[in-house]
Amino acid sequence: MKILVTGGAGYIGSHTVIELLAENYDVVVFDNFYNSSKKAIERVKEISGKDFPFYEADMLKKEDMEKIFSEHPDISAVIHFAGLKAVGESVVKPLLYYHDNILGTLNILECMKKYDCKNFIFSSSATVYGDPAEIPITENCPKGTCTNPYGWTKWMQEQMLCDVQKANPDWNVILLRYFNPIGAHISGKIGEDPKGIPNNLLPYVAKVASGALEKIHVFGQDYPTKDGTGVRDYIHVVDLARGHVKAIEKLLDDKIGLEYYNLGTGHGYSVMELIESFSKACGKVIPYKIGPRRDGDIDMSYADSSKAERELGWKAEFDIDRMCQDSWRWQKNNPRGYEE
Repeated sequence: MKILVTGGAGYIGSHTVIELLAENYDVVVFDNFYNSSKKAIERVKEISGKDFPFYEADMLKKEDMEKIFSEHPDISAVIHFAGLKAVGESVVKPLLYYHDNILGTLNILECMKKYDCKNFIFSSSATVYGDPAEIPITENCPKGTCTNPYGWTKWMQEQMLCDVQKANPDWNVILLRYFNPIGAHISGKIGEDPKGIPNNLLPYVAKVASGALEKIHVFGQDYPTKDGTGVRDYIHVVDLARGHVKAIEKLLDDKIGLEYYNLGTGHGYSVMELIESFSKACGKVIPYKIGPRRDGDIDMSYADSSKAERELGWKAEFDIDRMCQDSWRWQKNNPRGYEE
């Protein structure tokens, strides 16, 4: 069974490739290294002990997609991670985000149609729920109003995929809505390596713990939560990667049409709880400063992932302490990420 993994050198993509190889799937991987590193691919091969076809390719170039599918016409399914993903950058460069994320996905779908590949897993996000109508968030929760262009590109790609599947009932499409992936592979050889100043909380905390940044800026301590700071559902990236393997099994075993699954732990952790857990992991006091709320942030978001447990046989295993321990091991071993 051959799976095409787009954006396979990225944070979630690289971990997913390892889990697919562990389950003896054949993989073909491409990435354009816009926000990733060739070293990630080398280390995935090292960790897994397996080789696989890799293409330095851009989903915006139809000829690149055509080359991959023509050389691997037996691709059975696509797991689609590729895309721009920095929330802050999307606010400053909305045209770039709408152009790249939507056009790239269209190019992949057109190639799939040409080569009769009808199975698609989409890397979506809990951002599509906006300010959620209920907590914990179930898949029945209506999609909301997104607070940034990145979120809207996920929202729009979901709609595109719904329409494509409706028009092509023999297609199988799974939309995986992630909550907040953190952590790293237990080897400490691959992990999250954001370019520049991290946009997400955990990599920022890790940089402060390593001394690369001075202190954490906590945005708001007046939310209606246990300690006044925002609450999120953090999920270990390896748990998330295994969720994709379970989704592939479901996709290839059953005629499912279109399905949505939340992938989270079902437990909300506050910003202060995350800082405390990371302090334990690294054995240091982590300096922070409380500031005003940040525009677009919501007070609380965590998942009900019981549908994924029921239908995919998937459940998150790792707790916040393990997530922080693995993140710290990656940061400590790779203080400059994949750069030497």
